[in-house]
Amino acid sequence: MPKLKAITLKNLGPGRHADGDGLYLVVKPTGARSWVLRIQKDGKRQDIGLGPLSLVPLAEARDKVIDLRRAARDGRNVIAERDRERGEPVTFRRAAELVHEAKTASWSDKTAASFLSSLEEHVFPLIGDRRVEHVETNDIVAALSPIWTSKPATAVKVRHRIGVVLNFAHAKGWRSSEAPVKSVSTILGKLPTGGNMAAAPYPEVPAIVAGLKGQDETIGRLALLFAIFTAARSGEVRAARWGQVDLEKRLWTRPAAIMKSRVEHVVTLNAGALDILATVQRLTGERKPDDLVFPGRTGKSLSDMTLSKIMRDAGVPYVPHGFRSSFRDWAAEQMPDTPDAVAEAALAHVVPDKVVKAYKRAKFIEMRRAQLEEWGRYVAGASDG
Repeated sequence: MPKLKAITLKNLGPGRHADGDGLYLVVKPTGARSWVLRIQKDGKRQDIGLGPLSLVPLAEARDKVIDLRRAARDGRNVIAERDRERGEPVTFRRAAELVHEAKTASWSDKTAASFLSSLEEHVFPLIGDRRVEHVETNDIVAALSPIWTSKPATAVKVRHRIGVVLNFAHAKGWRSSEAPVKSVSTILGKLPTGGNMAAAPYPEVPAIVAGLKGQDETIGRLALLFAIFTAARSGEVRAARWGQVDLEKRLWTRPAAIMKSRVEHVVTLNAGALDILATVQRLTGERKPDDLVFPGRTGKSLSDMTLSKIMRDAGVPYVPHGFRSSFRDWAAEQMPDTPDAVAEAALAHVVPDKVVKAYKRAKFIEMRRAQLEEWGRYVAGASDG
């Protein structure tokens, strides 16, 4: 008998929820919900995406299961049958164009222009006309191999953009899986060292955050997310201890010893940062004052390379420190009515005391809180959208 009820589907937590007969509702940590049908083909399990919950209600998903299982018993291609019902198959090129249409308003002009042009040059000639459902690891590797060592910065950006297209297609129900980030990185190997990678343009940060949230919850990944939500330096995050955190007042007081300026600094904690701390406590069970908030496997501080590696493995062509610049650019462009000194103080840059006094100290800290709260909503809320 079916186990799921339509009225409760939107309340289910992350994971795979069985309805029976191979139908599952997959709920991502980001809250995205989509249907998957699991069948056996030639002795191997195969997951077939049936579309997001927002477009495919429970009753319709069950009807699709009946039709597709009948097709499988008759020896027909189940994916072809599913696509026939949907209409014209979506190619990788068309999926990329639809991503561009959906997101260009939130991107900078430079990002919007380079997104399609880079795919046109390096990816479309090989897989542009292939159905997005059929794009696999080896296809991505074939597109990236010619530029992986000769143009590493470009290669990483292209890899990230391929991932954006495939994840968008997965969310739309056009393919059954997300981008194969780890397997592509494993085959291509490490990037050549040297050279600087730019900070992430702030319109790209929500997608990066969504990608990180969609992966396994590890201490390193949570530390990187915490750095993004607080606009803090990675060293400050890696050295953070529970005794510095006041959850009730939503403040993180960083001692002078871990600050670049060697001056104590207070960070206001937005909702996203608080959620991360709650997750860390659930995973580690630790919260003594001297305990590290983000301990490594040995109990010592995470290394700086840990956060950088997480970004490389996720196909993000930037460095952790660059998210501070992302925040600063966002503050300047999206909150122009807030004084520059507020964003500078949030970044722990030196702000003359007379400037702080001009706003009154209590009001100044609340202005900072409001700005970081809005930043947290932007990078989390925009990613969900």
